[in-house]
Amino acid sequence: MNLRSGAAQRLDVTACDREPIHIVGSVQPHGFLLGLDARSLAIVQASANAPAAAAVGTILDAALPDLAAVVRHHLAAAETQDGALYLRTVTLETGSGRQAYEVAAHRVDDLVVVELEEIDAAAADIGVDLLTPRLRAFVERLHTARTVEDLCRFVAEDIRQITGLDRALVYRFDRDWHGTVLAEAGNGVLPSYLDLRFPASDIPVQARELYRRNRLRIIPDAGYVPVPIRPATTPSGRPLDLSQSVLRSVSPVHVEYMRNMGTMASMSVSILVDGALWGLISCHNRAPKRVPLQARNACDVLTQIFALQLSARERGAQSERRLALGAVQARLLGFMAEEDSFVDGLLNHPDDVLALVDATGAAVVTADRCRLLGATPTEREVRGLYRWLSAREEAEEVFVSEALSEAFPAAAAFAGRASGLLAVSVSKKYASYILWFRPEVVRTVKWGGNPVKAVEPDPDGGPDRLHPRKSFEIWKETVKGRSLPWSDPEVEAAKDLRASVLGIVLRRAEELAAMSEELQRTNKELEAFSYSVSHDLRAPFRHIVGYANLLKTREGAQLSDKGRHYVETIIEAAFSAGTLVDSLLSFSQMGRHALNKVWGDMNALVEEVRRKVLRDVTPDRTIRWEIAPLGRAYADPVMLRLVLENLLSNAVKYTRDTAEAVIAVGSLPPRDGEAVYYVRDNGAGFDMAYVDKLFGVFQRLHRVEEFEGTGIGLANVRRIVERHGGRTWAEGTLGRGATFYFTLPIREEAH
Repeated sequence: MNLRSGAAQRLDVTACDREPIHIVGSVQPHGFLLGLDARSLAIVQASANAPAAAAVGTILDAALPDLAAVVRHHLAAAETQDGALYLRTVTLETGSGRQAYEVAAHRVDDLVVVELEEIDAAAADIGVDLLTPRLRAFVERLHTARTVEDLCRFVAEDIRQITGLDRALVYRFDRDWHGTVLAEAGNGVLPSYLDLRFPASDIPVQARELYRRNRLRIIPDAGYVPVPIRPATTPSGRPLDLSQSVLRSVSPVHVEYMRNMGTMASMSVSILVDGALWGLISCHNRAPKRVPLQARNACDVLTQIFALQLSARERGAQSERRLALGAVQARLLGFMAEEDSFVDGLLNHPDDVLALVDATGAAVVTADRCRLLGATPTEREVRGLYRWLSAREEAEEVFVSEALSEAFPAAAAFAGRASGLLAVSVSKKYASYILWFRPEVVRTVKWGGNPVKAVEPDPDGGPDRLHPRKSFEIWKETVKGRSLPWSDPEVEAAKDLRASVLGIVLRRAEELAAMSEELQRTNKELEAFSYSVSHDLRAPFRHIVGYANLLKTREGAQLSDKGRHYVETIIEAAFSAGTLVDSLLSFSQMGRHALNKVWGDMNALVEEVRRKVLRDVTPDRTIRWEIAPLGRAYADPVMLRLVLENLLSNAVKYTRDTAEAVIAVGSLPPRDGEAVYYVRDNGAGFDMAYVDKLFGVFQRLHRVEEFEGTGIGLANVRRIVERHGGRTWAEGTLGRGATFYFTLPIREEAH
């Protein structure tokens, strides 16, 4: 494998992941391989050490009739298995005499791959009768194991005894596929690797897949010379897939790795939990040694029993954890259901929020709110994290990390409080998150050699290829920036809480939609009623005022002073009632009037309204106007004129007791897509304690004796502005003036 590029040399440490180790084209020499056509049993491929009679092109019945009978019986029984299936023992005549073989077979496309492994003298003394008591004793010992570590120790001890190899290790993979030795049994010939960690590069991706598909692998002698398979390709023109092969040759890198470890023989058994590769039982011997088939099969059965017990233990522990977290989640669900907002249900019970996923801190973050619970980063830091989560292209409903700074480098600044993050998205549309944090846990990891230098270039200057590291001495690393990992039950609990929140939000949305429909229907009825009443009352009140004036002028001489006072009172009351009716009619028409938005000059409109308002101002008043440039606005000019009339007339009215009235009309810098306008005066002002009443219908903050009015003007302002999609609010100080604000959505003007 050439790793050079011009003058620069780059070491590709991922090259092992791409090595095609399942099509190596050779086998180990302690047996031979035949590739047979499944229909005719014609030999289409054979390893170079196959008997001379088994030449490519011959029919197996003619070449090796005893073996052909075994294979035909296997095919007739239609036995299928994911992997090589042991058939039986046969004895064949070879060039050096008669030799006993263990026969195994498996299918590869249209071929039957038959492998014959030599039986040595050591295997004759090992039988099922000798192995059964040990298997029975192992099963009984499993019941005494209190922890997973105890289970691992038991299986390591028994497998070493069965195989007779110098050392047996139980090796577990973590989420990043680094392996840790959890248990070890040995005779002292080889060094101890207990508690050591090995990098994922030691067992590359395709090797792990082979371990998952083919549970057993044996290398009796690391010094073997590979035996090629001839021809190199199958009749279909492809290299023979040896994934399920018993005799498959291994990568030269792995053989060198074994030699560097000081081992000349190895055997591994895969630990599969629920179909996934959990770890390996890896056995080693200083000298070459072949473990007999019966012993290997016993180890396979023992490992499967161990895996079942392991799965049961892990499932039991996870079930207990799920039950405990389920109780916490049920409480939180009840708390959220009791509150108007689910956020309040969480914030009022911080202990349960943290206990749900065993976190030390949490945050509930939306676009306009950030509430922190427990030990968390600062609000500014959480806001930055929120923006990063919201902007992620692959934004997922649940984000989980135990090393946050690797994905979000800015998190290194607050690793002590939040190296671990579990985040659930409550709403994608409005980017709302519930975040849980875990602090950094600094720990020392013992590696079996320097993990950074897992491969090295050829030191002899020959053609560059990958070499495994030569030293397996303990290499310590201090790991920072990582928290304790989030368990599956904890992640599931967070997902379940998200589903509960969405359920509550959806139910509330349905309730609000139903209420909104009812309110709309009621509002329409009220508008129709108010329009009808106010319209029908206008004529009677005008008649009252008109006839009272006639009575006052024509019959005035005959009226007493008291009678004249009564008539004037009638006129004043009827005029006020008529004005109120006119205002009610105007208010009811606001919801019925269709908006006709156009572009208009705000300063021109303000000037027009200002002149109209000043018609009713007495000449003795002094008013200073401060009108800033307002630009153009996109709105209904008739409705916007009503807004300005109400605000400017109010400013004039409430400054009449001021020696010099100052009325300012201006705008603020645009924000959140809105243009902000204001009308400010230095008049009577108001108490901010009553600001919520200011824009309500018939709401007045001053007595009618002080300032006339119907209490509908500001309600009209709010209604018109909200129909345009804007907002209204006010600020004031009693005796020092008031400022009224309104906004209009900004729209790009076409040119």
